[in-house]
Amino acid sequence: MNDTELYQRVLGLEEPWFVQRVEMSVEPQRMDIHLAHREGVKWSCPQCEGGSALACYDHAPVRTWRHLDTCQFQTHVHARVPRVECQEHGVVNVAVPWAKPQARFTLLFERLIIDVLKVTHTIAGVCRLLGITWDEGMAVMKRAVKRGQERKQPRTVAHLGVDEKAFRKGHSYMTIVCDLDTSTVEYITEDRKTSSLAEYFETRTDEQLAGIEAIAMDMWEPYVQATMDHVPLAKEKIVFDKFHIMKQMNEAVDKVRRSEHRQLKAAPGGGDDTLTGTKYLWLYGKENVPAKSREKFKALRDQSLRTGRAWSIKETLRGLWDYQSMGWGRRFFNKWFGWARRSALEPVKKAALTFKRHLDNILTYCVHGITNAAAESLNSRIMALKRISSGRRNKENFKTAVYFFHGGLDVYP
Repeated sequence: MNDTELYQRVLGLEEPWFVQRVEMSVEPQRMDIHLAHREGVKWSCPQCEGGSALACYDHAPVRTWRHLDTCQFQTHVHARVPRVECQEHGVVNVAVPWAKPQARFTLLFERLIIDVLKVTHTIAGVCRLLGITWDEGMAVMKRAVKRGQERKQPRTVAHLGVDEKAFRKGHSYMTIVCDLDTSTVEYITEDRKTSSLAEYFETRTDEQLAGIEAIAMDMWEPYVQATMDHVPLAKEKIVFDKFHIMKQMNEAVDKVRRSEHRQLKAAPGGGDDTLTGTKYLWLYGKENVPAKSREKFKALRDQSLRTGRAWSIKETLRGLWDYQSMGWGRRFFNKWFGWARRSALEPVKKAALTFKRHLDNILTYCVHGITNAAAESLNSRIMALKRISSGRRNKENFKTAVYFFHGGLDVYP
């Protein structure tokens, strides 16, 4: 088998294309593959579906595509692409089987770029390994996401998670909608306004909106309003995420601890260091306290500390999510609420009142049993993606990266 036959098979070329010649340059370690086509071939307009075959009008100037390396030699494919004159679209380049229109790489090399992107998670890493520019790597990622989104079949997402992500410091946010069942990003848009989430709902059909069974979110009013405006029976489907609720309770406990710690330190006789260095102990669930700290923590809880009382109230609230009946869950909450209101701990009372106002959609957990854990996990991976790439200042490029790595898309050419 000679070199032209070898590359004919390697590139998967079929009639009318063939390898005309192969040039090897040892010093720059480069292979150049020159392609040609048979004379008298008729071509189809790439923009017409099922269009008639047209004679060659002329040829575009020679174009070059980067291909997979040959034994560490950079390999480049060269060809003059025929053009046809279409009555509807004018004079256009015909489609070639080894690359997409406007691309600088063959399909096989583009697949390699995508593979390396998925491993390195950075365009800079791909540039170092494959010797391409940042703009070329970003262009491959954008084409991959566009291709994946075009292939994505319309479907109903039964369980949605809605969360916000800080894009950068200074209250610059993005709204992320994810499929809780597949842990993939469905939609990402700027800001965290009512209109931000409404954008996603407006891309759904009436049937798809009606098919939404439950939506997990925090108690952010703009998200609630957007859902109420667009999703049928939204009041029964919104589930306020238990992890956000427990986060608020932890914040209340910490405020009690800080206040009590200041008072103890200001006590006569040099101050009391009882609460010094205990911040994170009070944020643990009882079963998650590290083994090395359990005795110390038990001794703290046995003292008559306001922080200990706040922690007990917080831990008791966790029992709410064990109920599978909204009625029994409401009875449990009412008893807990009475205890929290009588606690004389202002941060705890304030949190309890917030939960009381939103109780109906806290208790919907008893019916749907969903949380935003998948969305929080995605948030963590998105933050890791941002750190690895040393931050992304361009929002559109950031969204492209999120869809590429976490959109569950079929991105290969």
